[in-house]
Amino acid sequence: MFGNTTVTKPAEVEKQWVLIDASNLVVGRLATLIALRLRGKTKASFTPHVDDGDNVIVVNADKVVLTGRKLNQKMYYHHTGFIGGIKERSARSIMEGRFPERIVEKAVQRMLPRGPLGSQQFSNLRVYKGADHPHAAQNPKILDIGALNAKNKRSA
Repeated sequence: MFGNTTVTKPAEVEKQWVLIDASNLVVGRLATLIALRLRGKTKASFTPHVDDGDNVIVVNADKVVLTGRKLNQKMYYHHTGFIGGIKERSARSIMEGRFPERIVEKAVQRMLPRGPLGSQQFSNLRVYKGADHPHAAQNPKILDIGALNAKNKRSA
């Protein structure tokens, strides 16, 4: 009468490796597509309570683009744990600092669910600021996000 719903078990999950070159890509659009891949929503076997997403490698994270005036106006906040210890940094200071890949990491992390499953899915993301990565042995499939939509790619 009704179709059978398949539920993927953790032992049945087949993870792929995907490589994304982030140069000249818009951060928010890049992060949404990465989050979909990490959660496994691009697969027909998607199960909400199982980590069946892919492993994603992002290279050239220091060459991503923020649209509009976000580079100067967007602030990232953290708390030191002491009273009145709220700190803020602009996106420009992070991009020019030692770890520009944290812009992409934070954008993706905030699009994943909170909790143990989201943490496990986030651990499948590897972001590198340069063009080289140590995962060549996994033979990652190259995903061209700039070709998916013209709005995904901007000049710096």
